[in-house]
Amino acid sequence: MTIDYCAKARQVFAIEAAAINGLNQYLDQQFAQVCQQMFACTGRVIVVGMGKSGHIANKIAATLASTGTPAFFVHPGEASHGDLGMITTQDIVLALSNSGETHEVLVLVPVLKRLGIQLVAMTGNAESTLAKLADWHLCVKVAEEACPLGLAPTASTTAALVMGDALAVALLEARGFSADDFALSHPGGSLGRRLLLRLQDVMHQGSQIPLVPASATIKEALLEISEKGLGMTAVVATDGTLAGIFTDGDLRRLLDLRIDIHQTAIADVMVKNCITAKPEMLAAEALKIMEQRKINGLIVVSAGNIPVGAMNMHDLLRAGVM
Repeated sequence: MTIDYCAKARQVFAIEAAAINGLNQYLDQQFAQVCQQMFACTGRVIVVGMGKSGHIANKIAATLASTGTPAFFVHPGEASHGDLGMITTQDIVLALSNSGETHEVLVLVPVLKRLGIQLVAMTGNAESTLAKLADWHLCVKVAEEACPLGLAPTASTTAALVMGDALAVALLEARGFSADDFALSHPGGSLGRRLLLRLQDVMHQGSQIPLVPASATIKEALLEISEKGLGMTAVVATDGTLAGIFTDGDLRRLLDLRIDIHQTAIADVMVKNCITAKPEMLAAEALKIMEQRKINGLIVVSAGNIPVGAMNMHDLLRAGVM
């Protein structure tokens, strides 16, 4: 039998897109109340689910936690054997079950009720046991699964995942969660590095800074560039402030001018009023400046315009900023 795989994929896309669009009809005051309760919660959002719903529950918990809402996943089977002790009376439980009749989830409800823990159910059946026992119900009912047998959770798990994302984003907005807040919970990823790393974390400092006085010759400046290996050198005035910069590119532009590099002062050929950066500047911001100005390095200066660091594209590459 010949199968048109792309046509089948498009059919899956259409079914799951319809499932997501269908969620609009279930958005009501219940959703707003759940958001308000989670926002006011002084504990954590505990997300539970079994099987495929468990995988989705785990992802929802991770998304909530990374966007400012303390949350974690508890496996309902393990909860019945001791892990319920991880849940406190200050927490809110979000329970996922497409049928609303999952035994491992339902067995937890009497204990949650006895402890007075608020319960939010996310099911595809508003008449299910779980939906009726919960304090709030979020409906994620879908017209059909993408699986032609109607057995493998596909559209239903997608709908649940999207509803979880909606909760996380709504709470993110309510908390005024910022990019800096996000970076603090993602320090190991590339996004965290872009949002957290500052030039003071990656720049060359002290004796590693390529530096020559304005009275130095071009030859002396070239020796400094070669020794420090950053493709440039800062040029400083007698008071230590930055007077200019000289780079490999500036040298190439001088080649046709027949200048005596042994006698000519670097001050005569340096670039004055050069682009600089501050130590507290985000490394990602410095990268953007370098890309826009088509330069490969920056001198980092203090508030008094004194060079305190130097960096180039290779430093940003090693730091994982680009």
